Amino acid sequence: MTTPAPTCWPTLSYRDAPAAIRFLVEAFGFAEHLVVPGEAEGEVVHCELVWPEGGGVMLGSAVRSTGEAVATTPGAGSVYVVTDRPDEVHARSLARGATEVRGLRDEDYGSRGFVVADPEGNRWSFGTYRGA
Repeated sequence: MTTPAPTCWPTLSYRDAPAAIRFLVEAFGFAEHLVVPGEAEGEVVHCELVWPEGGGVMLGSAVRSTGEAVATTPGAGSVYVVTDRPDEVHARSLARGATEVRGLRDEDYGSRGFVVADPEGNRWSFGTYRGA
């Protein structure tokens, strides 16, 4: 069975989108795919980060000079990311400043994973569970 291209993209807003992009790339291992700067210094109108194991996330600045006056509330997001390398991602994320919410553990339903918060408070769950 061939997996189709992702059609569901979690979208987050950040007070400091450039810093968030650096954090998500360095701490979690996302790859920068597209960054559209805004008119104001440090503003990001649109960003796509891809996950090496499939899928991705979009983000942007919470306050924008064009388009939406105010995007979604920073720090209010929660994203689950499937990974075959939870131990590696966990160690790297803590080393780069993520805040541990729930430590690395094995779940009754067969997943191994953890939950951390990024510097602006969005929660990121990583685990091996791919869904039923």
